[in-house]
Amino acid sequence: MLAVFAEVDGGGGLRRPRRVLRYGMTPLHHDHLTAPGAAPSATMLLLHGIYGAGRNWRTVARRLVSARPGWRVTLVDLRSHGRSPRLAPHTVAACATDVSGVEDHLGRAADAVLGHSFGGKVALLHARRAAPAPRRYWIVDSAPGAGRPAGGAWRMLGVLRRRPGPFGSRAEAVAAVEAEGYSPVVARWMATNVRQDGWDGWVWRIDPDEMEGYLRDYFSVDAWDVVEEPPEGAVIHFVKASASSVLDAEAVARIRGAGRGTGRVFLHEVEGGHWINTENPDALVELLAHGRLTGHVAGRGPRH
Repeated sequence: MLAVFAEVDGGGGLRRPRRVLRYGMTPLHHDHLTAPGAAPSATMLLLHGIYGAGRNWRTVARRLVSARPGWRVTLVDLRSHGRSPRLAPHTVAACATDVSGVEDHLGRAADAVLGHSFGGKVALLHARRAAPAPRRYWIVDSAPGAGRPAGGAWRMLGVLRRRPGPFGSRAEAVAAVEAEGYSPVVARWMATNVRQDGWDGWVWRIDPDEMEGYLRDYFSVDAWDVVEEPPEGAVIHFVKASASSVLDAEAVARIRGAGRGTGRVFLHEVEGGHWINTENPDALVELLAHGRLTGHVAGRGPRH
């Protein structure tokens, strides 16, 4: 059973039919964005990071389809995020299976998959399990390997637990995150995860225990095999945010080595921090839209 809600975006006239898979496939919420009047022939699936939702990437997606009207961008809410239901198990592999279910619903394999942070590792596991097909993966500031839980996303679990709400307003939730030492940009982004709950005020729509499960699994999963031996037909582009330590020097060297060894792995660096979609969307859109979206950026190969 499929519920479809056609909606017209007020900014630029982009069409946003909202689709939710109710039964028989993965129940992930996803939105399609296309340029006005376009009849796109190619599809990119866009996968957000932990605590995020597809809507966090709408600005990038909107500008991308405007620049490349032959493409449709499908913004996916991963399980337990955004408008998708809270499901178990809380693993990267389960998320990757869900993404294949979205492709099954679309009736075709995506031509490209972009994943940010947690979504980047979901994309890599999707590449590992997907049937051979010519497709491109864009892995945005996401480490392929396993490691010790750390970083801003891991520390955010403490914020959710110390400041569970309810809040009197969304602005109050923003202030609570800022009080924990996060930037206003990150605090506003995080506060997209609060919702009004009747007389109780504004509450988090995400569960810290579930988020911890996803993060622990993220840090335990090693996907270097996908990078160093890409599946047939796959080309993998890594995007490193210059001010982020997610991809450290060792990981960068290993990615470059995979590029030299396979000719199908590329590394691009853009200015900005980990949440590059909000901090420097211009650079990301430039990289995606004004190069070869399904290949490497014109004039660039793996950086040595």
